[in-house]
Amino acid sequence: MKILITGCRGQLGTELQKQLREGSCVLGPLPERLKNAPVVAVDLEDLDITDREATTAYIRRHQPDTVINCAAFTNVNGCETNRDAAFKVNALGPRNLAMACEKVGARLIHISTDYVFSGAPNGGIPLDECALPAPVSAYGQTKLLGEQYVQKFCRRHFIVRTAWLYGTAGKNFVKTMVNLARTHDEITVVNDQLGNPTNAVDLAYHLLKLAVSHDYGIYHCTCNGVCSWYDFASEIIRLSGEHCTVKPISSAEYAAQHPESANRPAWSALDNRMLRCTVGDSMRDWKVAIQDFFTNWDGN
Repeated sequence: MKILITGCRGQLGTELQKQLREGSCVLGPLPERLKNAPVVAVDLEDLDITDREATTAYIRRHQPDTVINCAAFTNVNGCETNRDAAFKVNALGPRNLAMACEKVGARLIHISTDYVFSGAPNGGIPLDECALPAPVSAYGQTKLLGEQYVQKFCRRHFIVRTAWLYGTAGKNFVKTMVNLARTHDEITVVNDQLGNPTNAVDLAYHLLKLAVSHDYGIYHCTCNGVCSWYDFASEIIRLSGEHCTVKPISSAEYAAQHPESANRPAWSALDNRMLRCTVGDSMRDWKVAIQDFFTNWDGN
């Protein structure tokens, strides 16, 4: 099986390559079909997925069996101020990949986000794949359109929504909190936005399980358990060993201090129902996964 990974230098793309290279991760071995699988790993300088003709030509030339699209414009505030760029990367890029994959008979695994949801409380019940999206930000809106294009243009598709992702490569909330703790005695973090922190190790492992399945459709794939950003930050600082106090703040207070900040869903906890009912849900509890991250992270 030949796999093409876009956005290969990000935290998820890096982890996918690591697991494919090593044939396993802490969660277990990869499926047999992926052993010694050829991997084509590309980033923006190799392939601009917003260019439809270039994307079609690249996919036709390399003839992958599976494309895993990790490329995205993930700067939530940046999406508000540069909507055209967000639209191109998050909507047109997946469309172009979907059309190209359909032409060569490849399956497409497209990574999406909890930000496709409105943040309505939902009675405190995590959202499964039956929940109706209603994004409140340009980031969520463009990612939802990307999902719709993938569904429309590629029959063999997996749309995988994840949330609060962190990994050893790239920028993420975990590294930001640790770096702030190294230079501040106190930090404030919102305590009324709840979701599922997700380790890139867990997500990559499950994407590769999907890569050898025929259980096409929409998936939620996050670490298990729900917490607030404040809870997550508090656990990060505890595990880091840094001497810094984490204080809670409401979203309204944060917005007053940062009026340029985009709207974010207050409740975006996801339920991995489709995983449980198909290839299996081995995603770890978020506290177990973040502790494992600190065991293996070099701090840079």
